[in-house]
Amino acid sequence: MTQERLKVGIVGVQPGRSWAARAHVPALRALSDMFDIVGIANSTEASGHAAAAEIGVAKAFASVADLIVAPEVDIVTVAVKVPPHFEIVKAAIEAGKHVYCEWPLGNGLAQAREMAALAKAKGVLCVVGTQARVAPEIEYLKHLIVDGFVGEVLSTTLIARGGAALGGGTIPDRKTYGYLLDRANGATLLTIPVGHTLAALRDVLGDVAEVSAVVATRRLTATAVDTGEVFSVSAPDQVLVSGILASSAPISLHFRGGAPRDGDGLFWEIHGTEGDIRVSGSSGHTQMVQLSLMAASGGETKFRPLDVPAQYRTGWPEDVEAGNVARLYARMAEDIRSGSRTAPSFEDAVEVHRIIEAIENAAESGRRVLLT
Repeated sequence: MTQERLKVGIVGVQPGRSWAARAHVPALRALSDMFDIVGIANSTEASGHAAAAEIGVAKAFASVADLIVAPEVDIVTVAVKVPPHFEIVKAAIEAGKHVYCEWPLGNGLAQAREMAALAKAKGVLCVVGTQARVAPEIEYLKHLIVDGFVGEVLSTTLIARGGAALGGGTIPDRKTYGYLLDRANGATLLTIPVGHTLAALRDVLGDVAEVSAVVATRRLTATAVDTGEVFSVSAPDQVLVSGILASSAPISLHFRGGAPRDGDGLFWEIHGTEGDIRVSGSSGHTQMVQLSLMAASGGETKFRPLDVPAQYRTGWPEDVEAGNVARLYARMAEDIRSGSRTAPSFEDAVEVHRIIEAIENAAESGRRVLLT
């Protein structure tokens, strides 16, 4: 018997440029046997109608509030900037809807905890968009580590770039990216690419037990490419972390603002008693770039490519962004229908927010902060 498709309402669709338009819409359409996009809502009714017409969605709701309470909506997808997440998600949960909220879940740990507690109390499924966790390379990497490819993990080192809009001294345009410059908005180098990568790292290597950190803003201004305006910057462009995993393995992490000169924006090495694995990509946004794996084990003196088995990719959109989002939605559908818990949850998001807060506290105090 064919199961009825889950009906999704998306908050925040700007054709051609928004994350929802680039990733969520194609992901859901690739899963048309599981999901149906029943409507969208933007900050204004006119914007919603224009977006709906351009992407071919039948309905634009007059407001976000109307979408949330609509009886035909099963899942509310929140794909707007970080500051409105809290109120939209709370309203959706109160209305009894399942929620897919993009990462960062909230503007800080306190908001994330409140949303997670409300979701649990209301008994709805709420997932967070830490899509790097379901990337084929990350899933295969986790398998390799569990299978003992590197033996006991001795340490891990990660150096990455956050992209031009996050600490690079320029932003493509003021309207879309200007809010990233103010750390008070909760969308920074630390919270976005570092957060996404930490979520994946936890899946592969386990929890972080303690951290010391430096969080710095070295570029104090940024220029909007579209207007030439120069703005003050309070968001960090340097995040350095040293710490210990729950397994006792040391971790070292350095994220830098700006784009790499040569297109090589991610170096993540896992060092073990029997071998080493390297993860690379064009930036530290592990949720949205093509990743690759290389390894050396035993007596090998050179790293060799590791091909991800076909079963990790077959049946999914080839585009990295849409593919990762589709994998997460598929897990969400299974969780709703079977009661399993395979998709990244709000509780998982709280744990990543805890690490981020610990990094901030360690940087501000100059002291080591324990998480366990």
